[in-house]
Amino acid sequence: MSQYDDYEPLQPHRRDWRETIKRAFGPLIAAAIALAKFTFVIAKFGSIFITIGFYALAFGWTFGIGFVLLILFHELGHYIEARREGLGPKLPVFIPFLGAYVQYTRGHPWQTVKVAIAGPILGGLAALACYVVGKQRGSDQLLALAHVGFLLNLVNLIPVWILDGGAIWRSARWLRLGGGRGKATIAYALLFGTAALLVVGMIVSHVPRSRV
Repeated sequence: MSQYDDYEPLQPHRRDWRETIKRAFGPLIAAAIALAKFTFVIAKFGSIFITIGFYALAFGWTFGIGFVLLILFHELGHYIEARREGLGPKLPVFIPFLGAYVQYTRGHPWQTVKVAIAGPILGGLAALACYVVGKQRGSDQLLALAHVGFLLNLVNLIPVWILDGGAIWRSARWLRLGGGRGKATIAYALLFGTAALLVVGMIVSHVPRSRV
């Protein structure tokens, strides 16, 4: 047995460049991701305040805020129902003077009907709340907001293009042709029934221009 049998020569240590880069730039990458998320949140929620500002310039602060809230309730109707259906909706995004939208994964026709009609229903209920409070307080501005809210949701039920009514109309047709006549009938009833109630709301909440 030699005196060098237990000798182990020193091995050169190789530097792990990937680990070194990760340690050096890890905090910067994490900060960049956090900044991107923060910027996204600011951009999304900032659209609400930008929209309020535009409407406030045109119609005054109180009316502008009220009108944007009516739009928000309409979009929350879509958001809540889409989430209930498991369609992964994103929070509403506002576009000044054009409205707002909720992005979600498209489901089958019956799901589309329920998500589409949920907006005008919740939006109509928000307008109804403005009407009730406006009547109790004798506020012509709240009555005017109610009238505009009913009109806004009624327009969305027109069965054309990308409006809620168009989505319901197309989905009802697919249901009818695909053997779902019962659900198609319900879809038509929801469309025209909700529209009729919104028309009634517009009539009772009308305020003469001289009083606004």
